[in-house]
Amino acid sequence: MKNNSGHDMTSHGGHGGARPGGLSVSESGYTLDLDSTILSTGVQTVTFRVTGPDGAPVTEFTPEHEKQLHFIAVRRDTTGFQHVHPVMDEKGTWSIELTLKPGDWRFFADIHPAGHDATMTLGIDASVAGQYDPQPLSEDTRIAHVDEYTVTLDGELAPGAASDLTLTVSRNGRPVTDLRPYLGAYGHLVALRVGDLGYLHVHPDGEPGDGTTEPGPEITFMAAAPSGGTYRLYLDFQHDDVVRTAEFTVRTTATTPHSDAAPEHTGHHPGNHAHH
Repeated sequence: MKNNSGHDMTSHGGHGGARPGGLSVSESGYTLDLDSTILSTGVQTVTFRVTGPDGAPVTEFTPEHEKQLHFIAVRRDTTGFQHVHPVMDEKGTWSIELTLKPGDWRFFADIHPAGHDATMTLGIDASVAGQYDPQPLSEDTRIAHVDEYTVTLDGELAPGAASDLTLTVSRNGRPVTDLRPYLGAYGHLVALRVGDLGYLHVHPDGEPGDGTTEPGPEITFMAAAPSGGTYRLYLDFQHDDVVRTAEFTVRTTATTPHSDAAPEHTGHHPGNHAHH
């Protein structure tokens, strides 16, 4: 299955496979290896490698969405979301600065090793020392406020059934019609299943410059939840040269039970996260 921009949406667990991605630290012989799974609070440099079937660090990757590796960090209570792009040295060690609060975290590496037939998402837990103040999950939310921007979510998630989710961006009450491309699209979506943080990473239908996709205010995704439950959805969008993240919480609507089918978009809650 492909979306309108030709992206294969069945290529790995996070793009519509039999199960969500990121539930395993190792897949097809590739393993995510953190230098330390115990970290300090505050701004910290995190270093890691992806080792291959031969046990050596992988140094060649096929770029996906303009990057060789996408790194996602989120605390297990679904707060603190960060989507970043580490830098790799000649020996295959990646490094990136993250802003960390005390608690249990999940880190994801979204990769396509050169020579492998598909992308994959590997996940690993890390602990951040300090007084942990877990936050309750927000209610089902359809409106997110980020700085002076408001993002509204329309559409429903149904287990095992594909449906459209449309996110509409406005600024101070006016529709935003000049979104800037970010990672080859006008919006970038990561979704996590609450409970196990099963990972889904998708792009919207269409792409900048295809002659039909408008730069806002609407960004549409095709979504298929892997199962019933609650999901957190994180939308990255770029405007005025700043990338901001809107967050939602979405609960699936009742439908025929469907065991671990395939997510494509999912949950989120109003958040305030900006990065350059």
